Amino acid sequence: MLEKLFAKTKNTKPGYRNRKRLLLVFFIIMAFFVALTLRLGWHMIIRGDEYAQRAQKQQTSDSVVTAIRGDILDSSGGQLAISATTHTVWVRPSTVKKNGKTEDEVELNARLEAQKLSEMLGMEADAVYETITSDKTLVKLAKFVDQDTTDAVRKEKFPGIEIVQDVRRYYPLGAFSCQMLGLTNDDGNGLTGLELYYENYLSGINGRWITSKDNKKNSLVYGESKYYSATDGYTLVTTIDPNIQYIVEEKVAKYLEEKHADRVACIVMDPNTGYVLGMAQSDEFDPNDPRAPMPGDEEDFAKMTDEEKVAYWNKRWRSFCISDVYEPGSTFKLITTSIALDAGVTSKTDGFKCGGAMQVMDKYIKCWVFPRAHGSESLMEAVSNSCNVAMMHLASRMGRDIFYNGLDGFGILEKTGIDFPGEGSNIVYSRREAGPVQLATMSFGQGISVTPINLITSISAIANGGYLLQPHLVKEIRDSEGKVVESFGRTVKNVVLSKETAQDMLDIMEFVVNNGGGGKSQIPGYRIGGKTGTADKPKSGSYEGGGVYASYVGVAPADDPKMVVLVIVDNPRSKDIHGSTVAAPCAREIMEETLKYLNIEPKYTEEELKKMRSKYTKVPDLTGQGFENIGGILGAKSLDYDLSPALPDGSNIEIVVTDQYPKPGTEVPKDSLVTVYYDIVSGGEDLLEVN
Repeated sequence: MLEKLFAKTKNTKPGYRNRKRLLLVFFIIMAFFVALTLRLGWHMIIRGDEYAQRAQKQQTSDSVVTAIRGDILDSSGGQLAISATTHTVWVRPSTVKKNGKTEDEVELNARLEAQKLSEMLGMEADAVYETITSDKTLVKLAKFVDQDTTDAVRKEKFPGIEIVQDVRRYYPLGAFSCQMLGLTNDDGNGLTGLELYYENYLSGINGRWITSKDNKKNSLVYGESKYYSATDGYTLVTTIDPNIQYIVEEKVAKYLEEKHADRVACIVMDPNTGYVLGMAQSDEFDPNDPRAPMPGDEEDFAKMTDEEKVAYWNKRWRSFCISDVYEPGSTFKLITTSIALDAGVTSKTDGFKCGGAMQVMDKYIKCWVFPRAHGSESLMEAVSNSCNVAMMHLASRMGRDIFYNGLDGFGILEKTGIDFPGEGSNIVYSRREAGPVQLATMSFGQGISVTPINLITSISAIANGGYLLQPHLVKEIRDSEGKVVESFGRTVKNVVLSKETAQDMLDIMEFVVNNGGGGKSQIPGYRIGGKTGTADKPKSGSYEGGGVYASYVGVAPADDPKMVVLVIVDNPRSKDIHGSTVAAPCAREIMEETLKYLNIEPKYTEEELKKMRSKYTKVPDLTGQGFENIGGILGAKSLDYDLSPALPDGSNIEIVVTDQYPKPGTEVPKDSLVTVYYDIVSGGEDLLEVN
């Protein structure tokens, strides 16, 4: 029986269906292992680097070591911009929302935390609450927090609050040299001015601190730690002399108020190096709080739209002296005369005949004195009289090529290349477009617009003997150890005039100050050269109702120039709006105080000593003179004037003197008034008429 049973078991074989099932299970298991192998290969080979990086990120902490931004110094080493240590308060809202066992308790704790933080940080409690309970992972609560406040916040151990040490840009002198320095954004990157132009030098290179961490973010004693130190930014040493800058800013503010102008701007340059010694404009701001409105603008600022606020900020942050253009008016006659003298088409004693106007092609172009005329005059007298006709004769003699070659030599056809972002481009007719009419109007400074930095750089070429120099705002770059890594000295771009021509021009400029409209820039004991200008501001395609630019450019001392000063008064609203009485006195005050600061001793002539001792002065002859000159001529004699009949303040009307009282030659006490009688010769209309 048993044998039969075993025999049956021994001979039993799996059926077809069972074998099929076994094969199916086998192939499923094999497919699983193949898929698992492929999957492991995918993660280990294809995505191995990615997982290694993620693991390293989880197991290490990589912190940025912030580089300290380089300082900006004045020429004597005083700090204009520095980097100060500060703190930023961050919050993790998810942690704040877990501070409590119930929703009501979480709400209450968050409110209490917001209230305490608002008191410490000087913020609105509601704003703090919205921030610390937001849906963000990590959010900045407050920046630029001082050490005492930071310590107080840390002591409270608020849930979710983290404090990080930062570096903040700080300007110790506030608005001092603000447009030149510029400002940085919240991340400490340059936004305008030198901060932007020299960003790569100032910013430095951040370092890194890599440490091993456990799952609770604590440092591991046995872990690896790598520290890559930061490279601090370089320090800029500017060309700005702090004493001269202070003088300039003080006078700019004074004349803005006295002349009720829209703006006053000034540049002082060393003509022998191209260094800008002082530069200021009246639209100042504090780089520590650059978006705050100026005193008196708070109410209007509050009503501005966002677009209007941006325009308001940009106007104040923008450097008028470098980025904007204006019509130079009669100050440009110095450039025209220089080119003509150097080309040999005229001389200091050359004679001209002004008939009050000049026919150029189909245009009848007036002199400012029209319908009267200057009559016979030498070149020196023509510049002193600011005669348009004489300048047009010079342009006609030179022709287009000589005139444009001269403009090119003076750098008028290109930017100066000053180390500052956003330098403006002069607006000049192209050589091809310039016909006889364009040459004629450009010769006396109309129909051409230049940047202030371009004009003063050109005039400096006259002052230094004929060399066009590269202007600079920075003279040295130093590393964190004080070693000079780069310096910027005298850089000659072109020899534009001969020494003889340059000296002739200095003689002419001195003649203008002693005998013409530059009289109010006279300084006893010093030889001063200069030229005034009053240019109508174009508005909507015409010169009607746009106001004026009253300007003056001067050289001191004229026998050994140490400075060139350019003053521009935008749209003055005073009794006299001309450069001779608005801009020249401002330049005189700047030059006088700067000459004393530079210890340049005065050398008084016998005539000057006699005038200084005397309480009386002789009344000069004003007959035939206009607004541009009468203020300067009388100012040189310590006299002032009244018009009869009087004109409204800010009137842009050209006059010519027909009579005066007291009469010429009369001795009167200094500071006396001379009554001036006149005829109106123009009302600011266009100088061009179609014949």
